[in-house]
This record gives sequence, C-alpha cells and structure tokens, in this order.
Amino acid sequence: MSSIRVLVGTHKGAFILTADGKRKDWKVAGPFFAGWDIYHIKGSPSDPNRIYASQSSAWFGQVVHRSDDGGASWNVVGNHFAYDGIPGTHQWYDGTPHPWEFARVWHFEPSPHHRDVVYAGVEDAALFRSDDAGVTWNELSGLRDHKTGSQWQPGAGGMCLHTILLDPGNPQRIFTAISAAGAFRSDDSGGTWKPINRGLRSEQIPDQNAEVGHCVHRLAMHPSRPKVLFMQKHWDVMRSDDEGEHWVEVSGNLPTDFGFPIDIDTNHPDTVFVVPITSDSQHFPPEGKLRVYRSRVGGNEWEPLTNGLPQEHCYVNVLRDAMAVDALDPCGVYFGTTGGQVYVSPDGGDHWEAIVRDLPAVFSVEVQTL
Repeated sequence: MSSIRVLVGTHKGAFILTADGKRKDWKVAGPFFAGWDIYHIKGSPSDPNRIYASQSSAWFGQVVHRSDDGGASWNVVGNHFAYDGIPGTHQWYDGTPHPWEFARVWHFEPSPHHRDVVYAGVEDAALFRSDDAGVTWNELSGLRDHKTGSQWQPGAGGMCLHTILLDPGNPQRIFTAISAAGAFRSDDSGGTWKPINRGLRSEQIPDQNAEVGHCVHRLAMHPSRPKVLFMQKHWDVMRSDDEGEHWVEVSGNLPTDFGFPIDIDTNHPDTVFVVPITSDSQHFPPEGKLRVYRSRVGGNEWEPLTNGLPQEHCYVNVLRDAMAVDALDPCGVYFGTTGGQVYVSPDGGDHWEAIVRDLPAVFSVEVQTL
C-alpha cells in the first residue's frame, strides 16, 4: 500500500507528517530548523528520499538544506547563488542601475526529468537552476533581464518569483509567475521568456490590460494536460487553454474571487480547488467560515466544501504554497493555515479533518506519494 509524506514549512521550522494510504493515522516529526522561517520544503519527483528546504532570516539571509534520506538528516548546500557565474550572497548587487537584492528562496521545483536538477524562485524576482542537487546555482538571467523588467513592482509580500511549473512532456518549457509582474513562459529551457498575460485585467495598475504588472498569486497545471493552466490572481480565477497565450475568467459563482492557492485533482484534470478569502485588505474567509471551493468542470461552477472545517469565528488565511494534492485515488487534498492547522481530505474534498493543530503559521504544504 502507498504511503504519504506531507512536508510543511512554517514561520518557526519545518514538520513532516506521515501516514499510510488510508490517510487516517498520522505521525508528526519536527520541528526541523526550529525557530527559523521555512518558506518552502519540497521533495523530488524522481527520488523519494530527496527533499529541499528554504531556511530564511531577515538578519542572517538564506540557507538551502537538502535531505537524501526522507528528512531524517539534513545538509547545508548552495551557500552561493550566482549571476552570470559571479557568486552572490543574500544582499548582493550586480552593478546594474537598479540594484538587485537576493532576499530569500520562495519556491523550489525539482525537475521530473533529471534527478539532480532543481529550480529556485527567489526574491527579488529571479529564477535559478542547479545541476548538482543544490550545491551550486546559476541564474537564468534572461527572465530578470527581460525588456519589461523595469515595469515590475513588488506585491505586498515582496517582488517574489513564487511559482515554477515544468512541463513533464517538454523539458524546455518552463512557466513562472511573479508578484507583481505576471506570468511568463520559456520554450528554450529558460534562455528567453515571453509574458503570457493576455486577458488579465488589473484595476490597481495604470493600464488595466498591460502586458506586465499583474499580481498573479499562483499557477496550476495538471501533468497530463500541460497546455491548460489555471491561475489564482489578485482578484479573479483564470484559465488558459493555450499555454498561457490567452486567459479567461472562470470565477463564476465564488463568493469572492480573491485568494492565494489553486490546485488540481490528480485524477481529474478539470477538478480545481481554491480557497477564497474576503478581500485584499481582509485576509480571512468570508463570514468567518473556512471553505474550500471545488469546480468539477474547469471553473465557473463552484461548490463549497465545508464538512469538518470550522464554520464560525475562523479568521485564518491559506497562503499561495500552502495547498497540495497527493497521487492516490481518490485524490487527497491538503492545506495549512496561518493559524497553524493542517487539514486533509482523503476523498477529494468531501470530508476534512485536522492532521495537526497549533503549529506556527504555515507557509507551504507539499505532498509526496511513496
């Protein structure tokens, strides 16, 4: 029988939650890196024992950790990131007219094609690649050097590259999203980049239909259907059926279309999950009721999923990397909150239960199906 490993990054360390395929009896290990911000922790799709963790501090900077035994032990890797081959630190300026600061790693994306290749999305808005399992890193500088770069602006959480999607059928195709610049696609392994924001509309910027400047919160792609993308934007849930060339809104009957995470059922590529919150100034569920919304038809028609979730006086948020799905059937759905709860639904959202409560605020949730 398969087993599940849930990797949880929090404001004060990382936790690893494990269970068998029934997803009922959970063991909790941690905290690892106690007291430190762990912005993201993610396992490799090609090596179940390999996990990367982003440890960050405003004072001490960024540290990358790697485990090769499923989280039992950890080693520091990647002390130096580089721009055009020049090593840097967490406050390193590359000499350009607009100095660039490397504040933290927001997201790791291990390659499904090569065991030792892993990508990192960082703040300020840059994409790095390592070919030796995180020991050394080089920037894919074509993205930050894009002609529109001077128009990018930081979102409330900083100018972060928070989403990296790798096309499982095309190793040269990479999708990224930056807050607040928008979504971008590379068709040549990160050498050159194209903004893919046509159809997005943002009232908060001078040109509501601009090529860049949109605050994209998260992208999702089902591995069996890489041409179809879903997006949770700063207001609006969007869908593209042509690799991001055009977007249409699919918010439909959601109570509010503001939120951060978005994910897709492993077994049903038209089943999508979002967690709406009240507004960009009120980061808590509408009416204080924690509800995940599910569309079984790829958007527009949404149903609230509430069984087992608090339906009064709940004022938590679910951050952009804090939702994930497993590869079992029925699909398990997981999310963590800023109140320190991690929830699981072993039946695709129909019923929920808390795996653990009272953790530090949850930054990220990732799942490995073993």
